[in-house]
Amino acid sequence: MQEVSPAGQLESLQSMQSTIRKLEAALTQMTQSGASTTLVAKRLRAVNIGLAVLDKAWQLKPHSYTPADCAEAREVINGLIVSVKQSYTKAKPGSPQQTLLSRRLTAFEQVIEAMNDL
Repeated sequence: MQEVSPAGQLESLQSMQSTIRKLEAALTQMTQSGASTTLVAKRLRAVNIGLAVLDKAWQLKPHSYTPADCAEAREVINGLIVSVKQSYTKAKPGSPQQTLLSRRLTAFEQVIEAMNDL
């Protein structure tokens, strides 16, 4: 995995945590409204696994996910990267939304790189 500065690591970890909070809120809202939660639950699990993988790579924290769990999460996060890239191109240049999406994209790409090193 490429070297990432401590500030870059913190930014990516915070981005992943923010994504988790967003997905948890979406899951709660969808559950209350009776909507199908399968996709959101799958994404939430993948992002949680991604955060654990980054914690292992950068802070040497162990995780209990299997290689199969990581492979599934990698596939889901690859799909999220495509979605984030599309949103990024639609966001107003220099806007807070574009900054958030840029950080999220960087974090997802670092997760994929860390998973490839497993």
